[in-house]
Amino acid sequence: MDTVLRSSTQTVVIGPGRPFVIIGERINPTGRKALAAEMAAGNFSRVIADAKAQVEAGAHVLDVNSGVPLTDEAEIMAEAIRLVQATVDVPLCIDSSVVSALAAGLKAAVGKPLVNSVTAEEERLEAVLPLVAERGAAVIGISNDETGISYDPRERFRIAKKIVERAERYGIPRQDVLIDPLAMPVGAVQGAAKHLFDIVRMVQEELGCNTICGASNISFGLPNRKALNATFVTMAMAAGMPCTITNPLEAEIMTAIRAADVMMGNDENCAAWIMSQRQAAAATQAGALGAAAAAPVDDRAARRAAREARRVG
Repeated sequence: MDTVLRSSTQTVVIGPGRPFVIIGERINPTGRKALAAEMAAGNFSRVIADAKAQVEAGAHVLDVNSGVPLTDEAEIMAEAIRLVQATVDVPLCIDSSVVSALAAGLKAAVGKPLVNSVTAEEERLEAVLPLVAERGAAVIGISNDETGISYDPRERFRIAKKIVERAERYGIPRQDVLIDPLAMPVGAVQGAAKHLFDIVRMVQEELGCNTICGASNISFGLPNRKALNATFVTMAMAAGMPCTITNPLEAEIMTAIRAADVMMGNDENCAAWIMSQRQAAAATQAGALGAAAAAPVDDRAARRAAREARRVG
């Protein structure tokens, strides 16, 4: 049940027994006032910088969201997609609640993108699934409908099943539907993480579909969110989730994901882990040497740091 996404030359495969796939979340103006203002003004320099930084940090796919209020979201989406594709060569996830923006993103995207998202609401199913089918894209199905988000895992599974079956009617195969079981804040909903893990297993075993979720929702309202997010993602991986939408610039979660890939046998010869640790050591050494070079001549601490960095190297 592999889900295959493509850019102009790169292919990313999402599925059980494969290295975990990271979808970078940062190209999203929601909650980022500076980015929203720049996108509204036609300035995409921060979008380009975010695209480069996320891929360099290890993102395999990039989510692109154009949700700037009181603007032409379709126009913004198309331009953002074009610029991101000209900057990095990874598959894209087209993210919008506005159907015209999804359509514009699908038209601008090359390869095989991922659409984020469709719910089980009838109006949304009828508007989004034909676009996905016509383009031959993959789609994220979110487990809620007109009644909202259920706290009952079986009900969320039922909604997921409805989305999968409706997608098949439009000619979208199951492997091209990634189900988002919805991560509820564990600080507000007792057992929220366990419920999600249960749904992940049910979707994999009973529907034959892959799953996905946003890694940060689970920790909302709690202290030390990065530690909670990292722990949550590794446990979701163990339950069978093969990808997540997260911030690849957060070292803690990236380290946890790479370590989990090693433990689950998805990192052949531990090659990715070893490479990431070498890169981290090199970055630390470069930082120490840079600090020493910038410090005053009589700064003994900086000189000691430089000597230590050379010794480690």
